[in-house]
Amino acid sequence: MAINRQDALDYHFGKRPGKIEVVPTKPCRTQRDLSLAYTPGVAEPCLEIRKNPREAFKYTARGNLVAVVTNGTAVLGLGNIGALAGKPVMEGKGVLFKRFADIDVFDIEIDSTDPQEVIRVCQLLEPTFGGINLEDIKAPECFLIEETLRRTMKIPVFHDDQHGTAIISGAALLNALEIVGKEISNVRVVFNGAGASGIACAEHYVRLGVKQENILMVDTQGVIYKGRKEGMNPYKERFAAETKLRTLAEAIEGADVFVGLSVKGALTPQMLRTMADRPIVFAMANPDPEITYEDALATRSDVLMATGRSDYPNQVNNVLGFPFIFRGALDVRATAINEEMKLAATRALAALAKEDVPDSVCRAYGLEHIRFGPEYIIPKPFDPRVLVWEAAAVAQAAMESGVAQEPVDLEEYRERLERRLGKAREISRMLIHKAQAQPKRVVFPEGENDKILRACHILVEENIARPILLGNPEAIRIRAAELGISLAGVEIVDPARSPKRQSYTEELYRLRQRRGVTLSEASELILNRNLFASMMVHQGDADAVVSGVTQHYPDTIRPALQVIKMREDLHKVSACYALITRQGEIYFLADCAVNIDSTAEELAEIALCAAETARRFDITPRVAMLSFSNFGSVKHPLAEKMRRAAELVQQADPTLMVDGEMQADTAVVPEIIEQTYPFSRLRGGANVLIFPDLTSANIAYKLLIRLGGAEAIGPILMGMAKPVHVLQRGAEVEEIVNIAALAVVDAQELAASAGRRVTPRRLDQPTAAD
Repeated sequence: MAINRQDALDYHFGKRPGKIEVVPTKPCRTQRDLSLAYTPGVAEPCLEIRKNPREAFKYTARGNLVAVVTNGTAVLGLGNIGALAGKPVMEGKGVLFKRFADIDVFDIEIDSTDPQEVIRVCQLLEPTFGGINLEDIKAPECFLIEETLRRTMKIPVFHDDQHGTAIISGAALLNALEIVGKEISNVRVVFNGAGASGIACAEHYVRLGVKQENILMVDTQGVIYKGRKEGMNPYKERFAAETKLRTLAEAIEGADVFVGLSVKGALTPQMLRTMADRPIVFAMANPDPEITYEDALATRSDVLMATGRSDYPNQVNNVLGFPFIFRGALDVRATAINEEMKLAATRALAALAKEDVPDSVCRAYGLEHIRFGPEYIIPKPFDPRVLVWEAAAVAQAAMESGVAQEPVDLEEYRERLERRLGKAREISRMLIHKAQAQPKRVVFPEGENDKILRACHILVEENIARPILLGNPEAIRIRAAELGISLAGVEIVDPARSPKRQSYTEELYRLRQRRGVTLSEASELILNRNLFASMMVHQGDADAVVSGVTQHYPDTIRPALQVIKMREDLHKVSACYALITRQGEIYFLADCAVNIDSTAEELAEIALCAAETARRFDITPRVAMLSFSNFGSVKHPLAEKMRRAAELVQQADPTLMVDGEMQADTAVVPEIIEQTYPFSRLRGGANVLIFPDLTSANIAYKLLIRLGGAEAIGPILMGMAKPVHVLQRGAEVEEIVNIAALAVVDAQELAASAGRRVTPRRLDQPTAAD
């Protein structure tokens, strides 16, 4: 991707120079806060740490703090530009640590080219940090520095320029070899570049299974061979080969793998032509690779290629490594990052690349679908699953290899990592865990849809639900095979050929005969997949319906209302959204999708249903009936409607914390309602917000998402007699999985507590289905 020079300078300057800042994690707004943060209160943790130094990880940020250390002698492709000039790169590294793994960083620029001075600075700083990331230090000094620090320090030390490239390209190598059908122990590998990255990659590949005698290494002087004197050092000597070959052109002939960590244009098309069948080319020089992607494919149609660039497939990007490796190491308080942990990281990345890729990742890269193959052999940097897969693998390896001081339960640790991905992810996992306790049968009318197929694969794999797909079985199986997913554990039903079609037709006729439906019409109507799915639930052949990814909202709800109908104690169905703010707070907003202008009685029902939904998320509901008026401050029928609704809710469920009418800020800012309106029953701020009409609710939830950065779960359909859940059109696979999990939880609760609901008095009104 081409970057304009001025754009880069403006990005680093902006309103506040640089890219990082220190943000306090504890309040410091009052005199008491100040006394706790600093003197005299700060003395107490100091004394605890003096008694037991390990308490520093409890009372300070040390356990989540990494030093990014450089002396500026090998900065990117810029060379020896000095410590100060390298500072923007180190700040950038800090941004990546924080963005991808929530690790805090101080960048340390050491103004010295003496490796002993760099070593000494790092050793003296050990009490400050949980780990050291060495960066942009030239070879061979970088080897000495890292080896010495690893031997003398009790915290993880990791030179990313060496091991990051090795770990990520190692994952690419494993998957590339699988695709081309070659055994790692048999392939010949040529390295062009014998600096820190080249030597580390070669050593890592040997640990992965490449035979050292099958490696040839080339530097600016040519092939590294036994007896060569020019440009040698002990690290290159490890890979000196017994060979008569002297040039890259000679070495590359018949090779299976080329690994470039050198300069633009080093690998010519003619050299590529001489490689073995189905060659693997990792041209990782940045920003210009040893051979361009276009030239490589024009030369060899059978080449499998990776580069360091984001505008080509298979980018070998170190950000896939260091944040997650340190995350795993810090979380078990490892004393080192050893070879077992590096191998675990490589294998985790290789395995993840074979999993179905979330829609959010595809969208981030402007692609409709990403699938394991020649153009996708390693995960994308913005794939959020990398954190869970890689950090957990690293932590497990640390424990198994004996360097972890604080072992963790791996399942619990994976959950902790999921929570780091955001509150919405945490809440979704909570629903999934509930669903996994007793999976239910969920029928999907849109059974031939790609996203539904991919979601069902996950539902079975994670034991969340028992999916039933409606559609043509042959078409579904063919499409699943094309997507590379298994349908083991998934039931497929063709409504046209189902043995239950006749009995479903007769039941539909019974239900709708006084609504103008004849028996022959019922026989045709039952082929509507939403209607067929609803009948499956009605007849007990499925426990829940999830539909709507390709349809409009009413087209999904109407068939369900005609067959499953509403709960007997309600007059209307409604919908709410669970919104998670950037601060991690969760709010339930209703009615955002169904009823345009509800009465006070209907709003009371909606509030009670929304409170039930909040409890399903393990949230204690605190309900506010919203208006432009605060407790009678404005006399208007619209304000009166919300006041009356609040009274009806209180009568129906005296245990529920509810009040209104009130303005939105009064509802969500505890200080306002508790200080200005001390008579109110609402305490702690509302988390269930009931709007006077669909207009205000729909506008509010969309503004919170678009302008406020809130994450949404929903729409959550409320009030059906049996679980029916509607997807947003175009919903992503992850959203489908979440709604299916919610449907399972709904079905579990229905089975456990059918008929035990209390709501306001009934009003005799026709249903929306009529």
